[in-house]
Amino acid sequence: MSRPPVYLIDSSIYVFRAWFVLPDSITDREGNPANAVYGFSDFVLQLLLQTRPSYIGFAFDESLASSFRNEIYPDYKANRESAPEELRRQFQYCRTLLRASGLAEFGSNRFEADDLIGTLARQYREKEHDIHIVTGDKDLAQLIGEGDTWWDYARDNRLNGKGIEKKFGVKPQQIADQLAIAGDKVDNIPGIPGIGMATAAKLLRRFGDIDQLLDNIQDIGSMKVRGAGRLQALVDEHQDTVRLSRRLTHIALEADIVFPDLRPGEPDTEALEGLFQELQFSPSRREQWLRMLELRTETAE
Repeated sequence: MSRPPVYLIDSSIYVFRAWFVLPDSITDREGNPANAVYGFSDFVLQLLLQTRPSYIGFAFDESLASSFRNEIYPDYKANRESAPEELRRQFQYCRTLLRASGLAEFGSNRFEADDLIGTLARQYREKEHDIHIVTGDKDLAQLIGEGDTWWDYARDNRLNGKGIEKKFGVKPQQIADQLAIAGDKVDNIPGIPGIGMATAAKLLRRFGDIDQLLDNIQDIGSMKVRGAGRLQALVDEHQDTVRLSRRLTHIALEADIVFPDLRPGEPDTEALEGLFQELQFSPSRREQWLRMLELRTETAE
C-alpha cells in the first residue's frame, strides 16, 4: 500500500503574489492593509479543497540577512529590500491563520524556506512518501526525485523529473550547478559573466556536474558550441566564483529545527473566530473556510 503524498508549500511566494495583485483597499478592522492575507487564504482554501492532504506543511522565510548563506557570502540577497511593516504584519496574520486552522507552518532565521522544504522532503522520502512541492521557484526543482512533483500552482504547471529536464535543460540534480554557473540575479548570486542558463545547461550535459567541469576545463574548447574557446577561458578564470556559488545554490537537507507534525490537526475555533473578526472576513468567506476544515476532518476520518 502506497503512503499518502506530502505537500510542502513555498508559502512566501503566494503571500507576495497576493500583496502585489490585490488592492490595498482590502483592510483589517484597524484599517491596515489585509490584501495579502485575503489572497493567501484564497490560495490555501483552493489548495486544500483540491488536494485533501494527509500531510501538508507551509514553509516561510524569516530573514534576508541572517541565513547561513550570508556567512558564506555577505552580499547574498543584499539587493533585496526588506518587506514593509504592513506586509510583515500580514505575514504574521497568514501564519496565525494556518496555526489556528490546525495546519503546520514553520520558519527559521538561519535556514530559508527552501532548506526547510528540502529537509522535510528528504525525511519523508526516506519514509517512502512522494513529495509535491508547491512553488514557482526553479531553485526547488533540484529536490524532485522519482514520484515527486514540482507544482507551479498559479500556472497549474506540474512537472516530474523528466518535465524539469525538458523545461530547464538539465536534470533536477543539476539545477543547483546550473544556477551556480549562470548566477542568479534574484538572489544576488554571482556566476560566470557572459554565461546564461542555456549555456550552463550545455556544459552540464557534457560534463555532468561542476566538479567534472572544473576537472576537465581543457576539454571545453573542443565542444561544438559557438565561442567554445572563449567559454573555456571564462570557466578557467572564474573557478573560485563557481565553487562559491555552488555553496549558495545547493539546498540544505539537514536543517536543524524542530518541525511540527505535518498531519492536519484540530482547528482552534475560538482563535479562528477572533481572526475572522480582526480581518473582517465576510460571512461567506468564513463559511467557506470552516466548511473546508469540516471536509478535511471528514476525509481524515
